[in-house]
Order: sequence, then C-alpha cells, then structure tokens
Amino acid sequence: MDSKIMDVLGDRVLELGPKPAASGPYRHFRLTLDADGIAWLLFDREGAGANTLASELIEELDAVLAALESQRPAGLVIRSAKKSGFIAGADVNEFRGVTDPQPVATAIGRAHAVIDRLAGLRLPTVAVIHGFCLGGGLEVALACQLRIAIEGARFGFPEVMLGLHPGLGGTARFTRLVNPTEAMRLMLTGKTIDARKAKSLGLVDAVTQERHVRPAVKDAVFGHLKPARPALLNRVLNSSPVRGLLAPRMRAEAEKAAPSEHYPAPSALIALWEKHGGDKAAMLAAEQASFAQLMVTPTAQNLIRVFFLREQMKRVAASGSAIGHVHVIGAGAMGGDIAAWCASQGLRVTLSDMKPEPIAGAIKRAADLYGKIMRKPAEIRDALDRLVPDLDGFGAGQADLIIEAVPEQLELKQKLYAGIEPKMKAGAILATNTSSIPLQDLRAGLHRPERLVGLHFFNPVSRLQLVEVVSHDASDPQILRQVLAFVGAIDRLPLPVKSSPGFLVNRALTPYMLEAMLMLDEKIDKRTIDAAAEKFGMPVGPVELADQVGLDICLAVGDMLRAKFGDLLPEAPAWLRDKVASGDLGRKTGRGFYVWKDGKADKTSGSPPTAPPTEEMIDRLILPMSNVCVACLREGIVDHADGVDGAMIFGTGYAPFRGGPLNYARSRGPENVVAALRALAAKFGGRFTPDAGWDSFK
Repeated sequence: MDSKIMDVLGDRVLELGPKPAASGPYRHFRLTLDADGIAWLLFDREGAGANTLASELIEELDAVLAALESQRPAGLVIRSAKKSGFIAGADVNEFRGVTDPQPVATAIGRAHAVIDRLAGLRLPTVAVIHGFCLGGGLEVALACQLRIAIEGARFGFPEVMLGLHPGLGGTARFTRLVNPTEAMRLMLTGKTIDARKAKSLGLVDAVTQERHVRPAVKDAVFGHLKPARPALLNRVLNSSPVRGLLAPRMRAEAEKAAPSEHYPAPSALIALWEKHGGDKAAMLAAEQASFAQLMVTPTAQNLIRVFFLREQMKRVAASGSAIGHVHVIGAGAMGGDIAAWCASQGLRVTLSDMKPEPIAGAIKRAADLYGKIMRKPAEIRDALDRLVPDLDGFGAGQADLIIEAVPEQLELKQKLYAGIEPKMKAGAILATNTSSIPLQDLRAGLHRPERLVGLHFFNPVSRLQLVEVVSHDASDPQILRQVLAFVGAIDRLPLPVKSSPGFLVNRALTPYMLEAMLMLDEKIDKRTIDAAAEKFGMPVGPVELADQVGLDICLAVGDMLRAKFGDLLPEAPAWLRDKVASGDLGRKTGRGFYVWKDGKADKTSGSPPTAPPTEEMIDRLILPMSNVCVACLREGIVDHADGVDGAMIFGTGYAPFRGGPLNYARSRGPENVVAALRALAAKFGGRFTPDAGWDSFK
C-alpha cells in the first residue's frame, strides 16, 4: 500500500461503536450493540495487519450471521477494526497450486451461501468503508443494503490481475447496482476508484468523515439516508438485446489489451455477463463455475505466483530507511526520472548536471509525471518543491545518498568519483546507475570502495518496479542493507545481484535484441519478428524495444557483453553500426528501425508482412533468455530462481502469465528446452549452446 496513505490512516482514530469486551466468542470478529439497538460487527482478522477473506473467516462470519438472525437488532453496521482499510480481498494463499476445479467450486459455493445470507438479513445493513475495499471485500460491501465511504476510501476489483474475475457474487451485484458498462470496465481493468467517484456511480450511498460516522450510521439504519437507486438505464443496459450489442465491443477492447489466448479471465467475465446479465440468480450460479475453472488455469496460477514474487521482493527491502536527501548527478532520461521518482516518494532531491538545459527538461518531465500520478494540486506542488535544481552540485556534500547517472563511460565515471568522494559527508553512500559496467572496475581509485554500490533502475522509472542492487567484492553489508531499505522506501522492488557484466536483466535481454538483428539480416520483416515475441506474451517486441532503449546503447552493451562472453552472443551486424553512426538511434531521435511519432512506433507504413511468426522464431528470441538466467543462477549472480523470475517480470515486463523465464522452462520441461537449444545451435551456431546449469536446474 502507498506509504503516504498508510501515514494518514495510521493517525486516524476509527469510530468502531461501543467498546467490546476483552474476550468474545469469535476469533476474527467483535460484535457489540449500541444504545440505539444497532449491532456493530467489526472485522479484525487475528494476527494480521489487514483483513483478508480466508475460509475460516468466512465460516466464522456464517456463525455471526446466525446469531444476528436470532437477535434481530435494529440494524447492522459492518466495518473493519484495521487502520489499513476495510477488507483487502481474498486470502491469495488459499489459491496456490490448485489443479482441480471441483474443490474450488465447493469452497466458493460455501462462501457464496454466507454472502447470500448477509444479503438476505431482514434488517438494515450498512457497510462503513475506510482505506482499501478490494475484491472480496467489495463483494461483502455489495451484499449490504447501504454503503457509507469515509473520505480517502478506494474501491476496486483487482481479480483480473490474478487471472480471475470476482467470485463472491460481485459480477452479478455490481452490474445491477451501477451502470453495467462502468462496472464491467472496472472489473476488466482492475482499476481502483476513489470515494467521490464511487458515489457518482451509485456504488456508495454517502461519503463522510470519520467524526461523522455515528450520525451517518443512525441516519442509514433509521431510513433518513437517501440511498443510491439503480438507474432505469442500468436495467436497459442489462437487457438481452443490449448485452448482445455491447459484449462484442467489450470483447474486442479486452482482446487488444490482453489476448484471451494468454489471459482468459476478461473473456470469461464478458461471456458471463452477456449470457446471464439479466438474471441475477443464474449469474450468481454461473459465476461460481467460471471462477473455479479460471482458478486452475496456468495463467491464474502463474499470476498468483507473480503476486507472491512481489511480496518476497518487498520483504527483501526491509524497513527503516535512514536516507532523507538524495543527490542525483546527471539529469538525462534516467537521472532526471530517478530524481523525479525519489521526490514523488517524499525525499528531498538535489539534481545536478553540467548544463542547465537537461535539469530544466527533467523538472518539466517531473511535473508531467506528477500530474498523472497525484490527485491533489498541493501534492504536485510539494513534490516539485522537494526536487531542487542544483547546477553547482552543492547537494553532494549534504546528501545521504548520491546517485550517479552519467553516460556509460568508465573513465568519465571514475573522474567524477575522484571529484565527488572528498565532498561526501561521513556515512554517505555513493551509488551508480550503470547498466553494465562491473563495479570492480568502477571502484578502482576510490579511497573507500565499500561505500560504492550499484542501483540500476529501469526505464521508464515510474512504471518498471525493479531496481538491481549491485554488490562487489569490497561491499559493506551494512551499506547494502541501507540501500535495500531505501529501494523499499521509494516503493520499488530490489534484487540483490553480484557485479558481473550486464548484471542479470541486461545480460538476459541483450541476446533477445541481438538475435532480432540477425533475423533482420536474414530479411525477416521487423514486424514479424516483433509479432513473434508478442505472440509469446512479451509486452514489446525486440526490434521496437531496441528503438526504445536506443540503438547506440544496445550496441555499446552488446559489444561490452560480447567482449566478456564471446561467441555466446551474436556479433552486431555492420549495418547496425552504420545506423548508429548516422544518428538514427530510435525513439529519442524520431527514427531507428521504426519512425516514431508522439512517442509511438509507426507500424502501419509499408506493405504488411506476408509470413506469420513461426515457433522457431519464438524459440530463437525467448529461449536464450532462459539460458542466460540459468547461467546467472549457476554463477551465483542471483541467489535463487524466484528472484530471477521476479526481476525479469518487474524489470522487463516478461510475459507475467508465464511466471518468468525459469518458471516457463520448468513448465515446458528443462529437457525439452535443452533439446530445443541444441537443435537451434546445430542450425544457427554456438550462441544457442545450453548452459551447464541446466544439468542441476529443477
């Protein structure tokens, strides 16, 4: 969760009704009765910082509802006793590794019965919602008759991110309560909305402040709160003829964003609404079967795995960062964007460069970014105030952390360090954003080499969550711990790696892009090459990616890695060097392999490619990544396979539904992958030789 939201919530005193007894009959709930005869049911999952809907909690809720049916209070208030929010959805742990849909259908059927029991209570029921109300938590709220949101609450159905759709009645109740096109859009995208938007949609009946909860609850229970009524338009849009018109459009949009071949959940959700949207009971029943079938798909299981990879990487970050002031040297694309991101996360940042123009450009990009990721003008102003232009570099002497982001030239960086090290205050850390130069080379000449660490961010910094935290043979473990905590504090995911050319991600991505250059040499159309990678599930094909990264950078990294790894990497074609020499560097110059307009590659010009991508093309592009990842594991550059998969997903966008390059190899079968690599080596050369690490890979 966003740390700023947590700070606000941490200061909040929640209105939880009458003080409950020290011990009660329930483990995860507290039930009290106020002077007006209103029952207050507090979700408070034992031993957890947030409420999630584990099966034992659902069972206990059933017992609570049975008691309420016999007590018949004047009304029921449901809210969370956790400051973190209402309910954060299902307990994802319970979904891991399932292969048979029948037990899932049975469990979801039991849970449905409990939620239906809540919906059927013959007394006014009010959900009071603060913080995050997501997935199954929102489905609990939808089963109540009224919903009151506290300012700052956020609502959403993120199930699609796990390869699922809502499974506790949400598909039926949400599409009936609010405009079904809006409801479907939110479920299909997994986006969250704030309390005001929820009120305008009719999802909540009132928005209030914490101090007004008691009177708002009283008004709701005793009929003085005007509820949001589903509009007549909702009924029209849920009618069979209109669903028949809208569903194909939804399907086409969803297919563009997430092909159903790889991501079946959006298509299943649209089919559910198209077939049953006019019949609540039928849709509730069909939702259970559809959810159970999706749960056992490889896509859902791999996306659930990705969820846990993210949690693992967050734990590596630890807490308690002591870094308050960051000084960034180099205001180019990477340095400027690193500075902007750090300032957006509450840190004071000074940004220096040799010239004022790059700093001005970085501040403008920062303002554009803040306009997209921040909701309040005051937040944007404060973030820009924290980002301080520093042409003379005075910040270097005051900063807790200095991040160098100058061009990838060893001598330039070493000269910079020689000038900066004497200015650093005691305890300050020097980090380099180098993407490929080994730290053993960079630390030569430093008086205190243990203070140097690699912090390799990925472009675009605001979207790609990975940061490679690079150590070398003289690293100080305490400094590495501080840097890992810093990465966590700026809401990024750290991967500890040992220094080696290209580290992990660039070493794995380089053969992907260089193989594409050889395929171009073979006169394969660039759009066919990109389509092959996209068919596998990569977010961007290698030719377009090379343009995005910059052909000059690709060439430099390729040459550096080839100098180290020899024929395990293909040699860059001569025409690529000519292209770089002529200044066609990709997106940043407006022309590379593609012509770029408004930041997008033009793929429409010229005659369309005649040949579709083949499985061999896909293997040529994809399998070398798995091969390099196995090599990095064998060499100890990364400690464990999960870290490798997480890094490739969060640093490159590697097809998440595949679970990462090593998970893909595992599911395809290591023997199959090795055989395919040998066949490619026989046909195309030694660069496809399987790494020795496959012998011990599990």
